[in-house]
Amino acid sequence: MSRPAYLVSAIARQRLDEIFSYTRERWGDEQAEVYVRDLFAYFGRIAAREVVWRSVPVEFGVEGFYGRCGHHYVYWRELKAGQVGIVTILHERMHQISRFRDDVLP
Repeated sequence: MSRPAYLVSAIARQRLDEIFSYTRERWGDEQAEVYVRDLFAYFGRIAAREVVWRSVPVEFGVEGFYGRCGHHYVYWRELKAGQVGIVTILHERMHQISRFRDDVLP
């Protein structure tokens, strides 16, 4: 059995649940499912190296990469054997540095 191309951290799974719940409350079940499916498709594109891997700015104090999917920023790291670890997902309106540190540096 082969390993998945990406792994989703516990914090990222929590963020996905929050995104789904918020979207469902605002725009309904169908839109929530579409948005979360789009995020998972983006994870696959990251793992396939189909998106630009932008380095996390030095002021964040951690090594990794980020990209934008819809209104969210996805942060990831490269793991052993070429896998991608999805670290967290933050809405564009969140203060990126403080929320990223909260998620990555517990």
